[in-house]
Amino acid sequence: MIPGIGGLNPKKMQALMRQMGISQEEIPSKRVIIEKDGGGKIIINSPEVLRIKVQGNTSFQISGDIFEEDSSEEDIKTIMEKTGCSEEEAKKALEESGGDLAEAILSLS
Repeated sequence: MIPGIGGLNPKKMQALMRQMGISQEEIPSKRVIIEKDGGGKIIINSPEVLRIKVQGNTSFQISGDIFEEDSSEEDIKTIMEKTGCSEEEAKKALEESGGDLAEAILSLS
């Protein structure tokens, strides 16, 4: 709680935020997926997503049920099985494709 404004009603708080150049908007969402560099994903189910704009900069606040998926090892095995390549070749193809499994397989076929 911010000292001095704890009893402020929500409408007055929104007006104060607008005066300061801050706006926020809730974005209705089913799921948020963050694809990590080098493979793997962070999946957020039933998220609450807020888009916050402050003086021309936009940021997002996301909360919900978090599930982390590290599929890179499984993807490497799949690439090796489908193309007959070595583990090193599979890793390199997966990195070059930005973690896209199908693209990595196609690049080695």
